[in-house]
Amino acid sequence: MTDRVPPDLQAQGITKRFGPLVALKDVNFRLRSGQFHALLGENGAGKSTLVKCIMGYYHPDEGQILLDQQHVTIRSPRDAQAFGIGMVYQQFTLISNMTVLENLVISRAKLNPIINWQQEEAHLIQFMEKMPFKVSLSARVSSLAAGEKQKVEILKQLALQNRILILDEPTSVLTPQEADEMLGHLRAMTLAQQLSVLIITHKLREVAAFADEVTVLRKGQFVGSGKVSELKVSQMAEMMVGSEITAKPKQRTPRSTSVPKLVLQDIRIKDDLGVEVVRGVHLTIHEGEIVGVAGVSGNGQRELVEVLGGQRPATAGTIRVQDHLYQPTRKKIVRHKMVCLPEEPLQNTCVGHMTVAENLAFRNFDSAPHAMGGWLISRPALRRSAYGLIERYNIKPPYPDTPIRSLSGGNVQRAVLARELSADVEILIVANPCFGLDFLAMEEIRQQIVAVRNRGTAVLLVSEDLDEILELADRTVVMFNGQLVYETTSPAADLAVIGRHMTGHMA
Repeated sequence: MTDRVPPDLQAQGITKRFGPLVALKDVNFRLRSGQFHALLGENGAGKSTLVKCIMGYYHPDEGQILLDQQHVTIRSPRDAQAFGIGMVYQQFTLISNMTVLENLVISRAKLNPIINWQQEEAHLIQFMEKMPFKVSLSARVSSLAAGEKQKVEILKQLALQNRILILDEPTSVLTPQEADEMLGHLRAMTLAQQLSVLIITHKLREVAAFADEVTVLRKGQFVGSGKVSELKVSQMAEMMVGSEITAKPKQRTPRSTSVPKLVLQDIRIKDDLGVEVVRGVHLTIHEGEIVGVAGVSGNGQRELVEVLGGQRPATAGTIRVQDHLYQPTRKKIVRHKMVCLPEEPLQNTCVGHMTVAENLAFRNFDSAPHAMGGWLISRPALRRSAYGLIERYNIKPPYPDTPIRSLSGGNVQRAVLARELSADVEILIVANPCFGLDFLAMEEIRQQIVAVRNRGTAVLLVSEDLDEILELADRTVVMFNGQLVYETTSPAADLAVIGRHMTGHMA
């Protein structure tokens, strides 16, 4: 990094319209030089639109961007980089078939016609030695787990010597130690006046621990800002959602029995390339129990969920449901009342162009009252059922004929939960249920998961958010390199110990 002090960044009177939709209305924002600033708000509040205006992806209809009190025109992300502004997005921007070294080099705005790769590697090795986390420069991006890809995205922006760094949910795929180490490193750089950081996050713990200031948007408008040291977490949450809604303690019904409902014995699974990614997993989940599976992405969790949901065959081992051998066919899924909610519901459990009503009926479209004789479907009956679920689960907008792909992420997740949990559920498999959702949506969904647990359902919760697991689970296991390597009751959990096992440092 150079010795230049990062510039003061201001957005003044920013308004952005998309047709009749006003995404931002007269928003003012300031990132002071050398500050760590958090931008908060529910999904749809305008956070991403604001930072995309700063980055040059969007051009504001009104307002201006200032650097050190001087108006600047940013027409593209290339212009933003020229001004020393870089961003790490929720979606990865790396080229999968290239190495980490190649991705870091080609990210520069200007390159020599002939690249001296040996010199570039030597330079980046020196750079990596100063970073809090390491990724092999020779590794091909396609071989990296999601957490490693996120690290490369952050390293890329630091290697470009950007003085202002915008981070969009940067720690969602990192372990607690990695997240705290990375944010701590960036925090130290802001204190040394080497960098200014703007972070978009739903993790208020991170805001309280690392940010200097906070700005809150709601429905495209500025609603508040202040120094983090002068605000309570509950006040930040109130500004975000407009009322006194905070994380409520989850009311748990004590388990009266220890009846095993789901038993996995020596489960082995191969990935699409034939590599064994789950190696002899043994796990029992009891009636009225939530078992959380913690781990960095890419350690076999996704493949395990796919096997339980019938999307991938296991290569060895047995699954027993209520002491019966189980194969995840539709007939047996219905018989055993087993529900699987994989991550990214719009891609995995919904058909985007179909309506909300149609998606809500996937489980029972061919049975009464929706169908007669298993084939003659009643559209009015589908709509009536949909209206009931929409109201019960607070799905917005409340229109059953709306294509489900037009809903926000939180409302897609509400719709999937409405479909799957409205009937009796004996076993629930759920993966990253709150990834990318806003504060209010997360609270509603987590309450629903605990509610089905209290009704006696056995729940397997796979999540890369350790805070979520410790909040919801009765028991926590850690998955590393395809194996369960550690187990603890959640009340007795030690964050540092869990984190060490998540990264394979068990000593």
